Amino acid sequence: MTFLPSTRLDQASGAQSFRDADEEMRAARYDTLETHLNGDSGTFWAWMRPGSKPCFTPELLTDILAQQELLRGALSPSRRERGALAARWYVMGSRIPGIFNLGGDLALFAEKIRAQDEMALRQYGYLCVDAIYGNSEAFQAPVVTVALVQGDALGGGFECALAFDVIVAERSAKFGLPEIMFNLFPGMGAYSFLSRRVGPVQAERMITSGRIYSAEELHLIGLVDVLAEDGHGEEAVLNYINRNDRKHNALQAIYKVRRRSNPVTLAELRDIVEIWSSTALDISEMDLRKMLRLTAAQEKRLAHFQLAPQAAE
Repeated sequence: MTFLPSTRLDQASGAQSFRDADEEMRAARYDTLETHLNGDSGTFWAWMRPGSKPCFTPELLTDILAQQELLRGALSPSRRERGALAARWYVMGSRIPGIFNLGGDLALFAEKIRAQDEMALRQYGYLCVDAIYGNSEAFQAPVVTVALVQGDALGGGFECALAFDVIVAERSAKFGLPEIMFNLFPGMGAYSFLSRRVGPVQAERMITSGRIYSAEELHLIGLVDVLAEDGHGEEAVLNYINRNDRKHNALQAIYKVRRRSNPVTLAELRDIVEIWSSTALDISEMDLRKMLRLTAAQEKRLAHFQLAPQAAE
């Protein structure tokens, strides 16, 4: 009998903890992220909306880091008393039609390279890998993370997707690391994550070729976990969650074991950023012009998608 009041108190505390975490996650608002918590399925959705550039702007990176801090708190052990967990699944996608993310802010790169401002390049790189690492560790919680790729994931966009436990991609999605085109390499996690998934030889081939891969090609080699038909990516994620929710406890543990057995550390990612920033300062003016032409093409493509709905109206 003496234990009954204490048990009731613990249950009440756990329920309150769950409600608080749930409310915090539902109330979250960001300038460049659209978020939604589906309490029925225990799924937290995050959609990138970077604004005028279809890439990882400093503003988008700052919002991603703030969101990760919120999730680490909301899903912390103290909030998970008696199995209370506000979210078991985390899904990141994009609201830009045909684009998941086109990677680094190339206009910013060119500006800082011309100014020989290595510290600014390094600080931007640190923001990128801090965000990628936060996704890769699943917010230090028993959560399965899913990247939903409905369009092109290039450069840092590909690196971002590789950090998730599961990649769901629509058939027309494209993946690639184009940095070699302007005499640079992808410095925010590509080598680290690819080498652990497909081995260093294949990772180097993918990085040095600059080749664009289809979702189907990457599905065949195991980098894409679920191949969805175009327009059905979100449905494929929901089906995946429905099929696997009963096995969630085992799955999150398996992905935790994967991270433990072959870890990608934040120190490793930051060290590579330093190699990248130093290397960037040595590229030529011709390489910079190639970088800026790619930037212009990306911005033109984004403008096309933004104007298309207005034209339809």
